[in-house]
Amino acid sequence: MTQVARPPRSESGSSGGLAARVSLGRRFTPLSTEFLMIASAALLLTIFGLVMVLSATSATAVSRGENPMDGALRQGVFAVLGVPLMFLISRMPVRFLKRMAWPALFGAIALQLLVFTPLGIEDGGNRNWIKIAGFTLQPSEFLKLALALWIGYVLMRKQTMLGTWHQVFIPVVPVGALAIGTVLAGKDLGTAMVLVLVLLGCLFFSGVKLRLFILPVLLGIASVIALAVTSPDRMRRITATCSDMSAYTGDCYQSIHGIWGMASGGVFGVGLGNSQEKYGWLPAAGNDFIFAIVGEELGLIGCVVVLALFTLFTVGAFHIIRKTSDPFIRIAAGGVTVWITGQAVLNIGVVIGVFPVMGVPLPFMSQGGTALLAVLIACGVLLAFARTVPAAEARAAERTASPGRAPSPGRGPSVRRGRVSR
Repeated sequence: MTQVARPPRSESGSSGGLAARVSLGRRFTPLSTEFLMIASAALLLTIFGLVMVLSATSATAVSRGENPMDGALRQGVFAVLGVPLMFLISRMPVRFLKRMAWPALFGAIALQLLVFTPLGIEDGGNRNWIKIAGFTLQPSEFLKLALALWIGYVLMRKQTMLGTWHQVFIPVVPVGALAIGTVLAGKDLGTAMVLVLVLLGCLFFSGVKLRLFILPVLLGIASVIALAVTSPDRMRRITATCSDMSAYTGDCYQSIHGIWGMASGGVFGVGLGNSQEKYGWLPAAGNDFIFAIVGEELGLIGCVVVLALFTLFTVGAFHIIRKTSDPFIRIAAGGVTVWITGQAVLNIGVVIGVFPVMGVPLPFMSQGGTALLAVLIACGVLLAFARTVPAAEARAAERTASPGRAPSPGRGPSVRRGRVSR
């Protein structure tokens, strides 16, 4: 009797099903810890901010005969637009973000230049807003993200040439100075300082030599000092002494009331909605000084919660910077992180009296639709970067295991089955 071996199973028939299973598996790949940290911190801070904007603006709205919900509703419109846009951008491939670096920078600068046209609006001595179709926009908020993406792309292309100063500075410093100059032309020193932080953060995370990094730092500090000295109004506010009541009715009025609001909150606060400072005493209660309202109504506990959420966001972003092997991701993520975290530090420092009043909003929380939309888009870019972390970790694990990989036990050379006779 002759037994014929079973013919080998066709590989082509199973390849389609295998590809489908692999594709489906990628769709349901668990999200990285960094993705969850950044997304949860952004969502919680946005919701927290909407509640505090409602509380901080309702009193003055009622006194003007307006709907007390108007401020929160306007902020909510931008939140409803920004949160889905954040998750949509998180699905974009990194190569697309690289391609968008140059168009984003040119578009942001062109938008910023509109403030010097009839569309521009001046408020408090700063000309940094435009009004289109009844909506007021602040173009410099989008310029922060565009600058971080552009510097990341340029320095990525020069990664092997960052040892010489002219490769580091050109075109990064001239173009960065042009972008910052468009903001300074509108006399907005606070936003310009944040843009300087973005530029320095990108240079730091690009890995340039320390001697090359010190020069831009010194130039940035010298520029800020020069701008402060050449403006009598800025110099007066910077040198004002707010530790006593001597300048209460002058330059220290806002700072003193901000500290009073924080102090009256104590540990547990006076209760949500029960602030006294928001009744016309504290200027910009829903904008730059919203952290003072948090401290007054929710006390030390509320302030610690806000600080913990910003810490969660920062840790998640720094994990991306540490784990990625793509220089574009590392540089751009570093610039965005320095922007959001640094701006939060500046805002909170102003409220507690460490820094002079400079008109820098608290990210996610301060009233201002453009600022909220821009920071949510930036979070979407960070989430897109976070999606690459599991793949980077898998490649690193493969490189670690490949030199010492041993053959699987029991697996040897294959033996082809043929006819067996009895």
